[in-house]
Amino acid sequence: MASLKDQLSGLVYSTEHGATCPECRRAEAECECADLAERERLENLDGVVRIRRETSGRKGKGVTTVTGIPLAEKELKTLAKTLKQRCGTGGSLKDGIVEIQGDHRDTLKAELARLGYTVKLAGG
Repeated sequence: MASLKDQLSGLVYSTEHGATCPECRRAEAECECADLAERERLENLDGVVRIRRETSGRKGKGVTTVTGIPLAEKELKTLAKTLKQRCGTGGSLKDGIVEIQGDHRDTLKAELARLGYTVKLAGG
């Protein structure tokens, strides 16, 4: 791990290249950090889609989270939109995790099983 001085003294912007990536120090147009992270995320999946209900850190509001979907970011975004429309609620996509507002575990399980995924209900 680099020292704190090395971490804080990196180039942030150059008039020659524009903004630079803080990880690889290349110009943002040449940076491949996001692609590498996406490939790593997809490699670590086990093929099982897990659906769970979470309330922690949300002021008591329930959210259904769907993890483990083996799709790239663009296709995952399209699937998240379809699932939100199917449930009739809002939600978001963060770091490969689809969040749907409310408790829609049964609806999501049926929809994902219909699309051909192996689905498990996780948590209590």
